[in-house]
Amino acid sequence: MLFIANGTLYPMAGGKERVERGCIAVEDGKILQAGAGFSYEDICTALHRPEGAREKDTYIDAGGNWVMPGIIESHCHMGITEEKKGMEGDDCNEMVDPITPQLRAIDAINSMDAAFDDAVRAGITSAMIGPGSSNVVGGQFAFVKTKGRRIDDLIVRAPAAMKVAFGENPKVNYGDQDKSPSTRMAIAAMLREELTCARAYQRKKNQAGDDFEEDFHYEAWLPVLDRKIPLKAHVHRADDIFTAIRIAEEFGLCMTLDHCSEGHMIAEEIKASGFPAIVGPDLASRSKIEVQNMAFKTAGILNAHGVKVAITTDHPVSIIASLPLCAGLAVKAGLPLMEGLRAITIYAAQICGVDDRVGSLETGKDGDIVIFDGNPMEIFTHTLMTIIDGKIVYRNTHF
Repeated sequence: MLFIANGTLYPMAGGKERVERGCIAVEDGKILQAGAGFSYEDICTALHRPEGAREKDTYIDAGGNWVMPGIIESHCHMGITEEKKGMEGDDCNEMVDPITPQLRAIDAINSMDAAFDDAVRAGITSAMIGPGSSNVVGGQFAFVKTKGRRIDDLIVRAPAAMKVAFGENPKVNYGDQDKSPSTRMAIAAMLREELTCARAYQRKKNQAGDDFEEDFHYEAWLPVLDRKIPLKAHVHRADDIFTAIRIAEEFGLCMTLDHCSEGHMIAEEIKASGFPAIVGPDLASRSKIEVQNMAFKTAGILNAHGVKVAITTDHPVSIIASLPLCAGLAVKAGLPLMEGLRAITIYAAQICGVDDRVGSLETGKDGDIVIFDGNPMEIFTHTLMTIIDGKIVYRNTHF
């Protein structure tokens, strides 16, 4: 068992924003109890834990420091676009076919990439990782933990989303090859055609007998059509956001609006759509035409209109370790402080469809916990300890 005592808990659940002198008990990688009013002895007594077993337990005195659920990156390319590897380590975009739903992120993620260590040291315990945005349909994202050698052992959910992209990136990539799509009309038409074919395949499969021959390409669409996973829509400009909403509504699909750079300009319409937003990377240059209006105020404006918002670095566009600071800059620009923390914990988990496992300090959830010496959204705050599945994976030896 791992037991944390004397922490200032920010549980992100249960109605209390902060719990003074809080404790957390973790057994077999899961949270047994989190809150106040109990001790290590109480837990041992309740579990009928013998003295011999207690010798193997880990007891941590948090010393009044901040104790939070592990931070979550809701959209990135960590381990797919590797650190300092150039072309050899870049597996982010398969830029020869605009429609590739069959591609799986887990087949390209190098969990030994240096960015994973950076994430752990920043208190980031899980991440949504997948293909880039050069294709109209890029492939399948996976939600994974951030510490381990084999990606198969880190999976929380795979597939977790289907990447689709609108706007500048597919236009530029295929326009430069003198191929379609070179216009926004073609991007939308190709996605509609693909979804129509996938729905026809689903209908045919449902009506067929045991001798039905599966198509690997269209099988990838079935969790999307069954609303088990969302479209993960790369959208910056307002018109592209509206196109994504239009198509998702036409086909009755779940969707997340990723980047959403001009979301603050159409906040009422996004709220009416019911789709959540993953905002960022705002800690980056305005390197493309479609991001000319990106700003840290976007998250706060969307939140004020009732849109559920997570924040992303889109690593490596902004480095993964800057995720808490990106949330802090959104708070500086108008997002309420606790909403900033939720945007990188429980809201991120809910948007990614993994809030049954991570995102808050609740009984039964994974023991992903971080101890900070202050507010993680502030520049001078240090990560003191990172815990994943009840195991200490990082300890700051300088404090």
